[in-house]
Amino acid sequence: MLSAMLGRKVGMTQVFGPAGMAIPVTVIEAGPCTVTQVKSVANDGYEAIQLGFGKAKLKNTPRPELGHLGHKLPLTEAQRRKQQRTQAKARQEARKKKAEDAAAAAEDAETSETATETEAEVASTTSGGKRSGRQGGAQKRRGLGPFAILREVAVVGGEVPALGEQVFADLFAEGERVDVIGTSKGKGFAGVMKRHGFRGGPRTHGQSDRARAPGSIGPGTTPGRVFKGTRMAGRMGNQRVTIKSLEIIQADRERNLIVVMGSIPGPNGSVVMIRKSPEALAQAARGGAGA
Repeated sequence: MLSAMLGRKVGMTQVFGPAGMAIPVTVIEAGPCTVTQVKSVANDGYEAIQLGFGKAKLKNTPRPELGHLGHKLPLTEAQRRKQQRTQAKARQEARKKKAEDAAAAAEDAETSETATETEAEVASTTSGGKRSGRQGGAQKRRGLGPFAILREVAVVGGEVPALGEQVFADLFAEGERVDVIGTSKGKGFAGVMKRHGFRGGPRTHGQSDRARAPGSIGPGTTPGRVFKGTRMAGRMGNQRVTIKSLEIIQADRERNLIVVMGSIPGPNGSVVMIRKSPEALAQAARGGAGA
């Protein structure tokens, strides 16, 4: 069983419960995610899969990533020059050998057959190199993706999906508890009042410049230094945040939508990870171990 999948935050709205109470919810576009790599205990030491989510332009995707996704890529300019040098060297050596064989053929008639075989071998080598370049260009769009996001998730319970298989929103069920992981909104450089909730300095007795100041940070003569971790002004937000135990209100496979109760980190359109609760993962692990 997969432990998590990727999605995109759509936005917040509200739904009405059975008693007519308004429930604030967040709509998540969950998948479809494609399995781009399968890791096993024998090869990697642990079981996991890599998921691809979202579309990306082929021209903006790095060549190593395209190769990882199984694309057949055309030769680069450097690779083409190297191939041409190799072929030219092979032709030169073949001509030299052919001349030597032709000289020896005057004394021995049997060497003429060797020269003929060498010429055929050179022709096949040259045509084979050119054919590989054309074949790479024709097949450059085959393979998976490319994807905007690649993330690795754990596999629990022994059920490992195959390479290229898709994961949909029905991985989760209504009423299930999940953890949602995302990146919080970046607030930029913020002061201590906005960042940590300080109350600021006194507003009276002429201290007009201390209203939003942090105050003293030095602990005095002993220890005579500022402790690590002292709350001060700095960058606020843009951090990995996990909201635990959110209840799934709806799970729609046809539209790839999951509706969870409450809010989740990040702006609308940001990528989030929906992870099964620790209780569900522990139960799946026990089931896999028992099987």
